[in-house]
Amino acid sequence: MRHLRRKLTLRAHGEQIVLVKRKQERIEHVWMKAFLWALHLPAHPDLEVEVDVGDKYKPDVVAMDPCRGRPRFWGEAGAVGPDKIEHLVTRYPDVPLAFAKWDRPLDPLRDVVERAVHTTERTAPIDLLRFPPDSAEQCVDEKGRLSVPPDALTQIRVSNAEAWH
Repeated sequence: MRHLRRKLTLRAHGEQIVLVKRKQERIEHVWMKAFLWALHLPAHPDLEVEVDVGDKYKPDVVAMDPCRGRPRFWGEAGAVGPDKIEHLVTRYPDVPLAFAKWDRPLDPLRDVVERAVHTTERTAPIDLLRFPPDSAEQCVDEKGRLSVPPDALTQIRVSNAEAWH
């Protein structure tokens, strides 16, 4: 894997991404953005990291719907406050959301997400992901190829919808 000072060059599904670690940012936050990108890239080949989408909040990982000019997938890595969760859950009821944590229990996050879900009618899934502390070692090879097998993380789906496609 190429890891230059503050840069990670990573590959998944035939695509490459370069992520820059900002001075105040934890490396785990960068890894979670990379893992969210790799996990959702097959469904969203135009996935981008940290781009402005014209919302009050900026996503860590997002796929935009070019026809509608709004997100069609939104991923968050690390700390996300209840206000932001409520905003995303209610503003984007038809957009799949993913919230990732690094070596943290998912129950407190699930409680906040479930409270927000009950305030709206959602038609898209919300996934909560927990990456164990050795995720970088387990999921990235020496050439920077990302592979996140399902058993490498804990995943919880939160819903109020009867069925999602």
